[in-house]
Amino acid sequence: MTSRMERVTLYVMNTKLTLRMDIELVQAAKTEAGRRGKSVSRMVGEYFGLLSSARRSKPALPPVTTSLVGILKSGGVSASDYRKHLREKYS
Repeated sequence: MTSRMERVTLYVMNTKLTLRMDIELVQAAKTEAGRRGKSVSRMVGEYFGLLSSARRSKPALPPVTTSLVGILKSGGVSASDYRKHLREKYS
């Protein structure tokens, strides 16, 4: 017998917020909310929750940077070597 574990997120909304947006954006938000089976309020709340959690966590590096991380592990480059390289490169 396998047990299935589901994550349930409970959003308690008890404060009203008024947003002013173009009518086209409001209609698009309502359409998307309906497609997702959520309210526009819940989607906005989840979005701001993601923003605050992203601010607390370490930002993700761009893919190109991620591919280069650790490439120079064996090379101990000193600050003076780097300055010398820059002087030669830009002179």
